[in-house]
Amino acid sequence: MKLLPLALIACLATPAFGFDISTMSEAEREAFRAEVRSYLLDNPEVLAEAFEVLQNRQAEAEAEGDLVLVTANADDLFQDGFSFVGGNPDGDLTVVEFIDYRCGYCKKAHSQVSELVSTDGNIRYVVKEFPILGEESVRASRFAISALQVAGPEAYKKINAGFFEGFRGDITPETLTAFATSLGLDGAAIIAGMDSPDVTKVIEENHLLAQRMKISGTPTFVFGNQMLRGYAPIDHMKQLAAAARS
Repeated sequence: MKLLPLALIACLATPAFGFDISTMSEAEREAFRAEVRSYLLDNPEVLAEAFEVLQNRQAEAEAEGDLVLVTANADDLFQDGFSFVGGNPDGDLTVVEFIDYRCGYCKKAHSQVSELVSTDGNIRYVVKEFPILGEESVRASRFAISALQVAGPEAYKKINAGFFEGFRGDITPETLTAFATSLGLDGAAIIAGMDSPDVTKVIEENHLLAQRMKISGTPTFVFGNQMLRGYAPIDHMKQLAAAARS
């Protein structure tokens, strides 16, 4: 590796003089720029190293910021009293997921999350209904929340899985009724509760929480005190779970 010219190193490293490019003449500035350019062209790996350092610093800053957000909103994330809680209710790790049923990456993540929760056996899984992709997303979330409130967690679990695994077509009152019937549920009762103030409050509270958490997309996960913004394969999720526990 070519080293920076000795004169340049001395200029940069001597505290008695310091380094202030504003004190240079135009000719000195041009010479300095030429030396830096030559060094970088001869040693392009330096740029890659600098970029890696920048990425690591940004990741550390983001993780620290996420920790602050999770800590400040812990009660609303983990113990709101109205979100679906699956997996092991007494698990040693709580995983929260913000979902939209029309989100392709949520659908892709569904099987990964299901496998993680079932194989781990000690994860408490909380779902935050966060419809952001239009009116049909809102309608689907209202239907799922109403099912939880009217028929209980097992009904919600069937609907949540069904939206991701088998539901096709537009989301309308007619298709939702048929969907509920196919799952052995009372679609009319669930639809009757979709526009209730209690359902509306859940969606509003989740949107306010997402705003505080600086969440704008789905899926978004919280693993203990860590956040994962976007889809990740199960191996990465397992790593996050292990890190959260440690």
